[in-house]
Amino acid sequence: MMPTFTVHAPPPRKGEAASAPERFVFVRDGFHFWAFLMTPFWLLWRRLWLAFALYVLASILLAIALRLVGAGSTVQFLAGLLVALLFGFEAATLRRWKLTRRGWKMLGFVVGEDIEMTERRFFAEWSKRVDKAPPAPPALPGPRTAVPMRHDAPPDIIGLFPEPGGAR
Repeated sequence: MMPTFTVHAPPPRKGEAASAPERFVFVRDGFHFWAFLMTPFWLLWRRLWLAFALYVLASILLAIALRLVGAGSTVQFLAGLLVALLFGFEAATLRRWKLTRRGWKMLGFVVGEDIEMTERRFFAEWSKRVDKAPPAPPALPGPRTAVPMRHDAPPDIIGLFPEPGGAR
C-alpha cells in the first residue's frame, strides 16, 4: 500500500503573487515511528512548540494522577506507551495543524511510493492545472440604469410560476 501525502503551500511572501513551489511541504499520512519512539525530541525537531508544551503538561498530569490512584509501574508504563502510540498515529495531524495555524493552505492529496515520486506526481499535475488556468474574467460594465417594465408586454416568466403581481 502506497502512502498518502498532503501538500501545503505557505502564504506568499511580500511582493509575491503566489507562493514559490520550492517552499511547498509534503506531509505523509500514517504512523510516524520516530514520533512514537522519541515523542518529545520529535516534537522539538519539527518545531511543534505548542504540542511539546501540551505533551509535557499532559505527561506530568498523567504521572501525578497515576501516582495518586496508586497505579503500579506496569500501568504507568502502559499509559506512557499509549500516549506514545497516540503521538505516533497523530504526528501528521499535529504538523498539519501547525501549518494551518500559520496560514498555509492545503493544495491536495497525492499518493506515491516515496517522497520523490510524490513530488514528481504532484508537480506534473499541478503544472498542467497552472498552464490551463482560465484567463481573468473581463471587467464588468459600469452600473446601468433601471428600465421600467411595460405592463402590456408578455411576462418573462415561463412555466408554472405565477405572474408577478397577479392573483394566485
